[in-house]
Amino acid sequence: MDDANFVSNQDGSGPIERILREKIVTGFSPSRYSIVNDSPAHAGHAGAVAAAKGESHFSINIVSSKFSGMPRLQRNRLVHHLLADELRDHVHALTLTLQSPDEFAGDG
Repeated sequence: MDDANFVSNQDGSGPIERILREKIVTGFSPSRYSIVNDSPAHAGHAGAVAAAKGESHFSINIVSSKFSGMPRLQRNRLVHHLLADELRDHVHALTLTLQSPDEFAGDG
């Protein structure tokens, strides 16, 4: 896995973040992506308490040519489908920013 275009806010990512990263790289071949674990900001929240060891809230940005020409709703559905197991069992909240390379460059 090429992590040259990966950003994380954690010194050592946890098991859920590693699974998210692996699935995103495999599923979307992104030119850029980031995964930010927002869980510490939600400590004590009901969803955070029930989730796996502080990995309950994430913000994910993906730039992938697979999103070119695709409506935003369809992009979100693809990501939710890819991460269905994690969303069902561990992740309480997910914020997504999904762009094609042209959109990221400001052309679209």
